[in-house]
Amino acid sequence: MNLYIALSLFSLIILTYWVITELFTILFRFTGLPDERARFQVISLLTGCGYTTKESEMFLSNRRRRRLARITMLFGYVFNVTIVSAFINVFLSLKASQIEHFYIAVLIPLAVVAIIFVFMRVPGVRAWGDAMLQKVADRIVGRTDSFNTVMLLDYIGTDSIALVTLNQIPEEYRGVTLSQTRLKAETGILVMLIEKSGKKPVPAGADTIFEPGDQLTVFGDYVTICKAFHARERFAEI
Repeated sequence: MNLYIALSLFSLIILTYWVITELFTILFRFTGLPDERARFQVISLLTGCGYTTKESEMFLSNRRRRRLARITMLFGYVFNVTIVSAFINVFLSLKASQIEHFYIAVLIPLAVVAIIFVFMRVPGVRAWGDAMLQKVADRIVGRTDSFNTVMLLDYIGTDSIALVTLNQIPEEYRGVTLSQTRLKAETGILVMLIEKSGKKPVPAGADTIFEPGDQLTVFGDYVTICKAFHARERFAEI
């Protein structure tokens, strides 16, 4: 195999690895994990480095996460073994004349990878990439479109702090005060702050009435939050 082709394939594998990492990160976010913590653990699982922190307990505390973690580890092992064996075969098949041009050949694909990674740092491009990966993740986990969105802000114990955007008010919460919704009593969800029409967020009171466009900072079980507000995950940065 030509050295240039081999290194181009290597660049493609790097990009593929990045896409796989992002995809598994999104899948773990669907289970209620913050983005940075999910990405760190996904990289650990895929690479098989075995690096663990207290955050790894989040994976063990949920059956879906444990199952997804097993899939991630198996996928990473198979993927890594395939890459290593493929490149050993490639370099063993190279001729001496090709190896002489090794350093020149390396620069081209690595430069391409570097440009792509820098390009992906552009907010608009990153948002497009996240949207594409989210569509793939939606198909995998069978999620359907909904009117409202939820963005995970942090994770405390087994509960989450999330930002819910109400594009449309769920029927059971229309025209009633927060105390009448019985959110805290029936779902364990605490509505901490509410932001209306771009105004400064204020503490939610018992007489608060939800309106379209409201942004709620809530605390509770992540899956329950999504179900209660008929919301789906949003990945855009604040």
